[in-house]
Amino acid sequence: MTHRTNRLFAGLLVGTALGGFAIPAAAQTTSQAVPVEPGPNANEQPEEPGVDNTIIVTARRREERLVDVPIAVTSLSGDQLEKAGALDITDVGQVVPNVTLEASRATNSTLSAFIRGIGQQDPVSGFEQGVGIYLDDVYLNRPQAAVLDIYDVERIEVLRGPQGTLYGRNTIGGAVKYVTRRMPQDFALKARATYGTYDQAEGVVTASAPLNDIIRVGGSIARLSRGGFGENLTTGLENYNKDIWAGRLSMEMGGYGEPVFLRITGDYTKDNSNPRGGHRLIPGLRSGAPVLEDVYDTRGGLTDPQQEVESYGLAMNAEIMVSDTVTLRSISAWRKDDSFSPIDFDALPAVDLDVPGAYFNEQISQEFQVLYDNGPLNGLLGFYYLDAKADTLFDVRIFTTFNGLTAFTRADVDTETYAIFGDLTYDIGDRLSVSLGGRYTWDERRADILRQNYLGGGSPFFGGAGIPFGAPSTNFDGSREFKKFTPRASVSFMPTPDHNLYASYSKGFKGGGFDPRGVGANAPAAIPGRPTDAEITDFLSFAPEQVDSYEIGYKGSLMGGMVNVAAAAFYADYTDVQIPGSVACTVAGLPSFCGVVSNAGAATFKGLELEASARLGGGFNLSGSLGYIDAQYDEYITNIANTPTDVSEFREVQNTPKFTGSATASYSMPVGAGDLYLGTTVSYRSKTYQFEIPNPYIDQDGYALVDASVVYTAPGDRFSIGVYGKNLFDKEYKTSGYTFVAADPRTGAIPLGANGFPIPTLGPEGTLTAFYGNPRQVFATATFKY
Repeated sequence: MTHRTNRLFAGLLVGTALGGFAIPAAAQTTSQAVPVEPGPNANEQPEEPGVDNTIIVTARRREERLVDVPIAVTSLSGDQLEKAGALDITDVGQVVPNVTLEASRATNSTLSAFIRGIGQQDPVSGFEQGVGIYLDDVYLNRPQAAVLDIYDVERIEVLRGPQGTLYGRNTIGGAVKYVTRRMPQDFALKARATYGTYDQAEGVVTASAPLNDIIRVGGSIARLSRGGFGENLTTGLENYNKDIWAGRLSMEMGGYGEPVFLRITGDYTKDNSNPRGGHRLIPGLRSGAPVLEDVYDTRGGLTDPQQEVESYGLAMNAEIMVSDTVTLRSISAWRKDDSFSPIDFDALPAVDLDVPGAYFNEQISQEFQVLYDNGPLNGLLGFYYLDAKADTLFDVRIFTTFNGLTAFTRADVDTETYAIFGDLTYDIGDRLSVSLGGRYTWDERRADILRQNYLGGGSPFFGGAGIPFGAPSTNFDGSREFKKFTPRASVSFMPTPDHNLYASYSKGFKGGGFDPRGVGANAPAAIPGRPTDAEITDFLSFAPEQVDSYEIGYKGSLMGGMVNVAAAAFYADYTDVQIPGSVACTVAGLPSFCGVVSNAGAATFKGLELEASARLGGGFNLSGSLGYIDAQYDEYITNIANTPTDVSEFREVQNTPKFTGSATASYSMPVGAGDLYLGTTVSYRSKTYQFEIPNPYIDQDGYALVDASVVYTAPGDRFSIGVYGKNLFDKEYKTSGYTFVAADPRTGAIPLGANGFPIPTLGPEGTLTAFYGNPRQVFATATFKY
């Protein structure tokens, strides 16, 4: 069944979900299931008789009620995510305000993450991420393999604003925490099977068992597959398909009242999905190849290397309660991922701008924490160490310009970082508390970058027959250190236990680095001749960025828990913003592809966030979120005709829509001895700019998505079956793209050639390619628990 023929099935599904809201109140009984729509930053979830529904989070590295935390944080439970039919971590971005989570351009599993305007969409080595992704408290240093599929998850927490005094790795924009379930004390088994449109077929089995009174073992295995949304008309491969095997194994000791808890986990993911080809937005300017009708179809002819992503890791979390007031914690981890990606920028059979790429990442991290809890004083003191290697290799092949012309880049960028951090909270009476924290970070970034032109074919690393042409345009080996102290402070006033007014200040910091695509031979020399090593270092490196973030907020539970509200207003002063980009250039007299990184100067972000939920009685529930951000560059310096020029008036903040919002309506009712859940979610994002320079071809206008679900749960929660619809109205929307067309360096205006299309800057066919979000999907899931 294709996305053109799903409309009847989708219409029946949304009609069923919405139709449930017309059931008269008189037909309902007092028995209700717990509503599961995405919850707000509030104190209580709707109550179920005999169940404690207090939302517990670990945003401050200790368990506490969400209403007590003076941080803008959203927590989505595993049950909520299951009821909504969430497939992977990018679905979270639809219901959390001022958050963008999406698969990076031309990839299936590399994550681009932005929170309140701060993020990073460039996946190559050398660029740190602005938003931290954590898997069971382990920071993922690179974005490859970070589009985590949702299975065996306890909850996902999204923290907005700089994080550094409570977490191992400082993150300047925020953090997303993926928390897996701990094993129960008794034998447990859960099996889930899914089938849907586009031949979606998934199976997940999770099991655990005690070996004795204190040791438990278990694991999960997942098979996640789906046919393509479109087709590569050149290679015959399905486009936008999914082919993943994944698994986790765990051993736990202690916990459940024991003073010692130890958890050792291993995870593995193998992604054999086909390359994700883009959709050309303009005809081939040389070949005349027309724009394809289906946005999920492509014509890219690049087939090497074979697409493959493999990631795995080991982690050990240990916790020892030394006394009633002191707890020691250790988080040790090793992770590795290898990715091979054929990226056809021009999306045509010709080798007009083809980029085979490979990413090899490895990291070792160690975190120690001392937690103190004694009456009015709570605190944490931590030490963090990370040793990470990120190697990126890629060709840039433009055979249509010059036969066999290739620019090969090998960029090995290593990061070693140490940090000491701490945070103290003191309760001044029953209503007022203050928190103070600080962090000292020491980063060392070392880069070994080689760039070599080849003629006659691609580079030998990717199996090409090219031979070196001239000396390397970059042959660089250097390092830099970045040190920074970043403080945090907050004050919280709780007039009652269910209301919290807070104000906070935090400074965020992200170290500088080296542009792996920069061309050292193009570095300007202070005197005529070859640039010195110091000049090349300055040319390839970029400075740290930092942000001063201010926030005031309110969290409360009203009307006896019937209404929960969380509101926040924030202001951020962002300086030395790191903006990587790629442009057409000339190297040794040949056309090529060069990196350009700007420390753009300054930006100001200010906005509002609101999350709320309400129990209306009789099984009806509403929840929603709203985000507003005014994100502007105050200074953006670029060189125009060798003159530094402020172009901030003509630049936009990428991946940051001004408005984001969601609304969920649900209805729960008893059916026999079981429960039926009906839910519908509408999410909205206003206009989104893909890059700092506006581009009417690939920027996405505002759009809304509609999802719905119908879930029946049998008595005792042993068995459930659900039917889900995602993007029910089959909205086409762009998530990312590539562009190599001429633009005015000041205003960004795109001039048109005599043929009425943009003028290409690299490759005669022109590159203006877009990637799209998922079309309508409808699927059914059966779950069995024992």
